[in-house]
Amino acid sequence: MTFDYEKVCNFLYSEARCLDDKDFQAWLNHYDTNVEFWMPSWDDDGSITSNPRTEISLMYYDNRHGLEDRVFRIETERSGASSEPDARTLHSISNIEIVERSNELCSVRYNWITKSFRYNQVDTYFGATFVDLIVNSGGDFLISRKKIILKNDYIHHVLDIYHV
Repeated sequence: MTFDYEKVCNFLYSEARCLDDKDFQAWLNHYDTNVEFWMPSWDDDGSITSNPRTEISLMYYDNRHGLEDRVFRIETERSGASSEPDARTLHSISNIEIVERSNELCSVRYNWITKSFRYNQVDTYFGATFVDLIVNSGGDFLISRKKIILKNDYIHHVLDIYHV
């Protein structure tokens, strides 16, 4: 399988749809075992933190097991971010750009907006995401690295994976 633009877009749309549908197990299937999933925070100078191991991050998982644990907590209501009623989300992806590609790896940048509805209130989150895609042995894409830049980082409640 090659990193065809249309196939890359469809893969990214599929991942977003899984979050909107709360199909977290299917969402996890978009990720490689060794994925790095990182949402850096902004420092006091208005710069993004550069090292998830030594600086504060909004989210950081250094492999898929961390994401699986997060999903387990959401699905079993063992999460501060998940309570009744569940947030209803709508993810919109735009400006999908293949930044670099080889036979083994495809680096993609895209913009996103997520609308979230809970407690009769609509919250908006937006930003840019950078992903590296690989192809598994079955010929399917997997995300091997995901860096999410949240542009509106002043948030008044707990943020979770389904918000971004």
